[in-house]
Amino acid sequence: MPVYSEKVMDHFQNPRNVGEIENADGVGELGNPTCGDIMKIYIKVKDDKIDDIKFKTFGCGAAIATSSMVTELVKGKTLEEAERVSNEVVAEALDGLPPVKMHCSNLAADALHLAVEDYKARKAGKGPIGRVETPEHDENEHDLLEHA
Repeated sequence: MPVYSEKVMDHFQNPRNVGEIENADGVGELGNPTCGDIMKIYIKVKDDKIDDIKFKTFGCGAAIATSSMVTELVKGKTLEEAERVSNEVVAEALDGLPPVKMHCSNLAADALHLAVEDYKARKAGKGPIGRVETPEHDENEHDLLEHA
């Protein structure tokens, strides 16, 4: 059984920014067919900054915690700053994740990036991008993030 940090447990038991934003400016929805986790991130943008962000996640505790942490990391930040948030940043902000749960931080960062991409597509008149499956990640990319 994976060992979780206090921050992971806190964000799982008391997730921040849960919910849906009606008429969101951007939505990133992502599913992982392997584990069954589904994340949906909603953003409201004002002056190229994330004015509001909410999420809905169907998945394990780590999936909920990483979704919650992503929203905390980027609320009030510029779109450019949000695009730089990586799975490593999410995992480090949670004081680490067990290697078998690192895919959750990939999902959270990727869903955020999709929400920003969706916002930009809508702004350019291309319409919403819709739901996608998880982008491929190197299974070894997170070996250094394990914390005891």
